[in-house]
Amino acid sequence: MFVSLPVQTAAPAAYLPLETSQPQKAETHLKPGAYLFYEGDDMEFLYQVTSGVLRLTRLLADGRRQVIAFGYPGDIIGFSSNGIHHTDCKALTDVRLQPFRRSALERGEGDRILHAAFLQAALREISSMQDHFMVLGRKSASEKLASFLCMLDERVGTESGAYRSVTLPMNRADIADFLALTTETVSRTFTQLRKSKIIAVNNNHTVIIQRPTALKGLARGDCR
Repeated sequence: MFVSLPVQTAAPAAYLPLETSQPQKAETHLKPGAYLFYEGDDMEFLYQVTSGVLRLTRLLADGRRQVIAFGYPGDIIGFSSNGIHHTDCKALTDVRLQPFRRSALERGEGDRILHAAFLQAALREISSMQDHFMVLGRKSASEKLASFLCMLDERVGTESGAYRSVTLPMNRADIADFLALTTETVSRTFTQLRKSKIIAVNNNHTVIIQRPTALKGLARGDCR
């Protein structure tokens, strides 16, 4: 999940733009609910998210959905090994992206700094997926949700008085499909964390982390 790759821990909309000496295409703008691409589409561009949040998903053969990642500002969206997109990519909020043409990258056009930046982004994506596999395979429901909230806090959390605040643009079903849980389990686990006064929840879209040390301990499995 790109969300597990903190570029920096400043404001939620902050990101590090890729450096390039080449002319850039105009930004792409998506409204909430719009798709950037679908699984099976030809890959024409890579995109850096400049604002907003996207959701990347795949459908299993039996029709079940797996959320692969959430793309946040600074993330690179659209990597593919064979020129075909392997996920659907949907905007969860208003989104702006900077496109970079795939053909120019494959032909070696452009500058070395940009190519190096894409290489580093691809390596970070691999590391993120490894973290995701660990969360899916080795953690309980409460540990999974705690890990998810900690990763979001590290990436886009903000100060909220004496606590930390995290905005959730995704719904409970999205979180469930990312963590390989049921929606009911996710809702129940949120309630458990709230009753333990580890978090508070405002309007289902804002989580106040009241006891960050406890949340991190739960994410590590210290509270078994």
